[in-house]
Amino acid sequence: MTENLDATDWAILTELQRDGRLSLTELGKRVSLSASAATERVRRLESAGVITGYHARVDLAKAGLPVTAVVRLKYPGNRHAPLHALLRERAEILECLRTTGEDCYLLKIAATSLGHLETMVDELLELGSTTTNLVYSEPLPYRGLPAGPVGGRVGGQTGGG
Repeated sequence: MTENLDATDWAILTELQRDGRLSLTELGKRVSLSASAATERVRRLESAGVITGYHARVDLAKAGLPVTAVVRLKYPGNRHAPLHALLRERAEILECLRTTGEDCYLLKIAATSLGHLETMVDELLELGSTTTNLVYSEPLPYRGLPAGPVGGRVGGQTGGG
């Protein structure tokens, strides 16, 4: 599907990442489509799995989770079911990425306190060795995809230059 995304699809993705609650009528206006054409495009992007959901961005501190940490987990062996079970059980684990290199996983954890974080890390230590980094601030929060494809490619065409 990504090879078939045109400039209008990218504009739709950009607008919906800015405001996932945007009405389809307003979305159509912003990308120069009728409401019905915008609706069809969004449905096609959803069906193709390009758009996977709509989410609210939450201020963790204001939601009672002022401590954020990034935990690297070195996981021995290849039986990952216990980790996958922990990921399902613990809502404090916000993200988990399987990575290459010395560590196997990178986890983003939100906690109510340092004690709460310590409990979470202790649970992870039952699975492997960890390295924990506290987050001071978030100079660049998740911003979504860029306004167009990376590398200047739109719809399989290379940008001019």
